[in-house]
Amino acid sequence: MTWLTGILASLYLACLFGLFLYGINSYVLILLHRRHRRAAEAADAGVRARANERSEVTLPMVTVQLPIFNERYVVERLLRAAVSLDYPRDRLEIQLLDDSTDDTREIASRLVQQYQAAGLQVVHLHRTVRTGYKAGALKEGLAVCRGEFVAIFDADFVPNPDFLRRTLPFFGDPNVGMVQTRWGHLNRDYSLLTTGQAFGIDGHFGVEQGSRAWAGLYLNFNGTAGIWRKAAIQDAGGWHADTLTEDLDLSYRAQLKGWRLVFLPDVVCPAELPVQIQGFKSQQQRWAKGSIQTARKLVPSILRAPGSWFKKYQAVIHLTHYAAHPLMLLVAIASPLLLYLDWFFASWRSVFASTAFFCLATFGPSALYCYSQRVLYPDWRRRLPYLPSLMLLGTGIALSNTQAVLEGLFRRAGDFIRTPKFAIQGRQDSWRTKQYRSRFSWIAVGELLLSAYCGIGVYLFLDRGRFLIGPFLVLYTLGFGYVGVLTLLHSLGPRPAAARRVSIALNRWTLCLLLPPAVLLAFTCLAF
Repeated sequence: MTWLTGILASLYLACLFGLFLYGINSYVLILLHRRHRRAAEAADAGVRARANERSEVTLPMVTVQLPIFNERYVVERLLRAAVSLDYPRDRLEIQLLDDSTDDTREIASRLVQQYQAAGLQVVHLHRTVRTGYKAGALKEGLAVCRGEFVAIFDADFVPNPDFLRRTLPFFGDPNVGMVQTRWGHLNRDYSLLTTGQAFGIDGHFGVEQGSRAWAGLYLNFNGTAGIWRKAAIQDAGGWHADTLTEDLDLSYRAQLKGWRLVFLPDVVCPAELPVQIQGFKSQQQRWAKGSIQTARKLVPSILRAPGSWFKKYQAVIHLTHYAAHPLMLLVAIASPLLLYLDWFFASWRSVFASTAFFCLATFGPSALYCYSQRVLYPDWRRRLPYLPSLMLLGTGIALSNTQAVLEGLFRRAGDFIRTPKFAIQGRQDSWRTKQYRSRFSWIAVGELLLSAYCGIGVYLFLDRGRFLIGPFLVLYTLGFGYVGVLTLLHSLGPRPAAARRVSIALNRWTLCLLLPPAVLLAFTCLAF
């Protein structure tokens, strides 16, 4: 039994060290952001000042690509935003890349005919076979588009009219291949679920993307709300469908070819956040699986490419960051076992070492999310109490994302599972009676079992006086329980009053239980 315990302890420490690497990198990104932010803002202002002198006659031809699949509730909103872009009509082409198999096709066709009758250059390209999924649709659209530049918007995005005017000036540098803008939120306050998602997206766009772009590190196109130079796509080899994150794949291939990617944090493109937990989980699984597939495909080329080892290390951390979820899952499973075997945690030295790793792994990302609120919003202090919603989601989806990471390691691209959109913007809107609702997933049972298991671990740690590890297992207990219960509630049909009361109570109790850690993290944020 001793050798088995030793192996388990070694695995536990290895997982904690891996989480430590991902967690400590959040502080690195915060420092890079603080170091380069003012210079980057000044440089962006200079580009725009020079662009104001540009004549309308010299504006290039732009193609706007709108890839959709079964989007009956949002296709009209999407097309209306695209045709409202402030740009000369003779130099704006809009491609609706439609792979739909339901009545979205008829709705889209009718709308396109109306815009064509009004003299707008809108084309409806419908495919009956979804070869390559989104990557295949973008590839086929690119082959017939007339634009020198290609802007891409997913169905849940609503670009502002000045989008092209504010992004095109940055292509004055012939080495710039893509400009990515920041995602905004149409329904941030719809529920605790959307609030948590908004925190995570703000952390990515408010800190991570800027840090990477301004420090000369590898940057990624996020699949939407960005604009490409057509020549850069072609030079990088075009769209590939061998991963589920064709955007991440193309971004790295373009940079390996020498193209520079630009990020503009002050240009915001609002989007609808998933309102059903299964939609959010499938979106995260697609990103997790696709990023691991991209890492498997491109890391060898990245390591051989010119550049500093720090840049290459950051690329590996970037491409593999979803590996944190299987590490979290292993730690959650191993902690109670090691305590029960009464060997590893018998020494206070082991307890303190584990606690230190836990703190750095947990507080690093949380500090980044707090810092992003401070960077992006004047009322950031009012938003911080809702950070626990992200903490719950981040831990609760560890099981489903672990499945995705393993599939990314050992399987090819797989099916592209879309994220349902319901045109939800205000709390008065409902999605429960609409089509596209995700059905029950049995992985929720595993999440609830993990919640119970971690709860037993909390009891064991407290009963044996190992109080320092207990709070982290409380987070795992609440996280798995929250996501599991929410999955069950969201799998119901039109929600009965009792289920609604349970959901509201669950949201309130989880906020109350995790409010103290949120306050602590707020003070951590103030240090920056």
